[in-house]
Amino acid sequence: MSVGLVIVSHSAALAAGVVELAAQMAVGVSIVAAGGMDDGGLGTSLEKVMSALGQADTGEGVVVLTDLGSAVMTAESALEFMGGPATVALADAPLVEGAVAAAVAAASGAGLQAVRHAAETALQNSGAARATDAGTATGLDSGTEPRKDHTPEGEQTAELILINPMGLHARPAAVLAGELGAMDVDIEINGVDGQSVMMLMTLGAGEGTKLHVRASGPDAVGAVALVRREVTSGFGEI
Repeated sequence: MSVGLVIVSHSAALAAGVVELAAQMAVGVSIVAAGGMDDGGLGTSLEKVMSALGQADTGEGVVVLTDLGSAVMTAESALEFMGGPATVALADAPLVEGAVAAAVAAASGAGLQAVRHAAETALQNSGAARATDAGTATGLDSGTEPRKDHTPEGEQTAELILINPMGLHARPAAVLAGELGAMDVDIEINGVDGQSVMMLMTLGAGEGTKLHVRASGPDAVGAVALVRREVTSGFGEI
């Protein structure tokens, strides 16, 4: 079981679309839409939100994401009506990016507050360094071993090259962030947090892009090996 998500929007179509997108990133996570009024019009419905909260809760808690101001008020009213359950957390986060980040975190087994934090920090450091070299570099290939030189003791590094045609698009980014998120490791890929799906997607890393991986912590060796395995297999897309 994993933490569930509820998507509250003034538009039923928008809520459903966010659920569809987030679900593609995190198969198995319970994500429920609560969009629009009961009659199908634009607005938010207390009854829909409360029903969605019940559907999304698999026993690990629920994180609620909203779009505009009155959606927050409706979600808060639902929580107040339910007695302010400790198993429900309202995230102050961008709806789409927050939902994707939260879904990936939930899929990795993160707890309620960690999933909420993932949503709320989805766009943190969005101006991070991007991959700029789409060519291959002399002496580098997708199977390069971690460098041991010029790095702190215990730190693991690798330089890899993306070989799948679409590069580090949404699905591979979600795969990496989800699997790395379950590890006890601090890991950066081209200068951004390797455990954040949104940060990985900001890299805009296409086929042929060099990935500079740097990891430390108890699971550093396994984390670098995981990234290498996914990259060299083309994320199963070739």
